[in-house]
Amino acid sequence: MARLEPSTDTPTNPDKVTPRQRTAFISAFGGWLLDGYNAGIFGLVLSPALIELLPHSGYTPDAGNIAFFGELGVAVFLFGWGCSFLWGPIADRFGRVPALMASILVYAIFTFAAGFSQNVWQLGVFRLLAAIGIGGEWSLAGTFVAESMPERRRAFFGGLLHSGTYWGFLLGALVNLAVGSLLGWRWMFFLGVLPALFVLYIRTQVHQDTERWKEAAREPSRGFWSYLRDVLRPPYRTRSLTNAALVTIGLLGFWASSQYLPTAIKALAIDSGYSPGAATALGSIGVAVLSLLTALACILAPSLCNRFGRRKTLGILFVMMIIGISGGYAWAYPQQNLPLFFLFVVVMGIGGADFAVFTIWLPEQYPTALRASGFAFSTTMSRFVAAIGTFGIGYGISAGGIALPLALTAVPFLLAFVLLRFSPETRDQVLPD
Repeated sequence: MARLEPSTDTPTNPDKVTPRQRTAFISAFGGWLLDGYNAGIFGLVLSPALIELLPHSGYTPDAGNIAFFGELGVAVFLFGWGCSFLWGPIADRFGRVPALMASILVYAIFTFAAGFSQNVWQLGVFRLLAAIGIGGEWSLAGTFVAESMPERRRAFFGGLLHSGTYWGFLLGALVNLAVGSLLGWRWMFFLGVLPALFVLYIRTQVHQDTERWKEAAREPSRGFWSYLRDVLRPPYRTRSLTNAALVTIGLLGFWASSQYLPTAIKALAIDSGYSPGAATALGSIGVAVLSLLTALACILAPSLCNRFGRRKTLGILFVMMIIGISGGYAWAYPQQNLPLFFLFVVVMGIGGADFAVFTIWLPEQYPTALRASGFAFSTTMSRFVAAIGTFGIGYGISAGGIALPLALTAVPFLLAFVLLRFSPETRDQVLPD
């Protein structure tokens, strides 16, 4: 295709999306959608994968071991995501587009490799390495879109961008129904190589980085750790630590509402008299319902952010998560009430748009020279804390079942309402240079 001309980047109407901006958004959205597919695979294939791999690892594939190693796998994945902070300084130093393409290649290659795992340890290593690529996608795509889109439409495209990960979860659920159930769990990982092909699209269509980054890149070169040091210095220290804490709280609820959702629904369905095959299908349907509602809520999140502000909107969505998680796992699940549990899945799905608020809000809190690093710090350092918490959830599940440990993930959301007081409200402010 022909190279887009620079003149298309300077329209007479500043709110109009140019062809170059549209292409930039498609490249970020596509990578984020495929990232969502790859991130959601483990929850979908958790039971069949561990049933096959645990005996080869010296463990009996009973319910306790499946729950424990499942949560251990989630913790390992979160730890790998925490290591993906490195993409922030890379993007601030070398550009948004090269870092974006490299992160996609990393998660595509190692997701594909996970399909060849012969035991749980190999699967864990491949998931760890894939997570390093997957974790970078959020900060890279969010920064790229924030700097590329027209100022007055930036929030809308931020919310639309974040809906991509949930469309990816939905895609994974549908692929699992159509392919995974027929060909086996390994094929879900094999298909994870497809994002590598998407890099070719980015390479041929996106020829330049954002103008904001090119201006910032004219400053003298900096060392890798200087980015982290500046993110943790005044005036950014308080907001960076607060953002990381808020994302950590959201993460604990996210993993409770999504990664163990298929397993919880399958257990409820079997207790209700469904066959194992039908129960597995219901688990995938549950993920599809959750993902669809969250994707739609992400698209509505920018309007809420512009009307009520970033802080208040995040607080509203956190309340939805409290209701959904506690109602689903502390009420419906113990009663073995599958229809009622699905009702709370709807509430969790809407509350899951809390991450779309971060996609809109975090780029607005840092200057261009630190934007990707600040975004990455907030969304990756939180993974280390969440990994420890997730491992604790796994221990609780192995000791006493799913309901109580997952219901308790609603409790940290109460702390968020204190933390939000330390976050800057950026509604109606332009993206800082």
